Amino acid sequence: MALNDDLQWRYATKKMNGQKVPAEKLDYILEAARLAPSSSGLQPYRIFVISDRSILEKIRSFSFDQSQITDCSHLLVWAAWDGYSEERISGEMLKTSRERGLPDNATEDYRKMLWGLYEPLGQQWHQVHSAKQAYISFGLAIAAAAEQKVDATPMEGFDPAKMDELLGLEKLGLKSVVIMPLGYRDPEGDWLVNLKKVRVPKTEFVTEIA
Repeated sequence: MALNDDLQWRYATKKMNGQKVPAEKLDYILEAARLAPSSSGLQPYRIFVISDRSILEKIRSFSFDQSQITDCSHLLVWAAWDGYSEERISGEMLKTSRERGLPDNATEDYRKMLWGLYEPLGQQWHQVHSAKQAYISFGLAIAAAAEQKVDATPMEGFDPAKMDELLGLEKLGLKSVVIMPLGYRDPEGDWLVNLKKVRVPKTEFVTEIA
């Protein structure tokens, strides 16, 4: 039940106090994000960890002036592949085969099958699919943060085009998807901190089909 207790503790922190998150806690959260499952094990996303105050100020300027971005310890940015390609899929599967001590062509049939499915679906589908994989990683990171008693705020409220330009993501074949300020709550300035957590009741949320 410990994880559920941690998730009950966490909330979308509205005001942070600027306190630094210890390196070991940050590393723990990032490792949880790295170990997240992804479709075919491709991990079609990367995480950018930003603590430079001047960069955070720029990000805040195109993120609806949300104070957590500049009051946080670190800002995590998930950036997903801008599309799948045969080369990208082959590259990731080759690395996996070599890490496992398998022949380079061990996944050849699966790779061909996968690219045969993905190619005709088009780049827009590719981008949505890779973004979905990033969100799995994001979910585990926010749970890990709660476990470490580090506050975090999930955010989609930013201008992705400006984020991509600022971080030079286009040349990396990436697009920003979601961001997460990490830090510690400021109880005196956060209107949400003492309000009851409200979720859909289990009887409405879960439908059992036996």
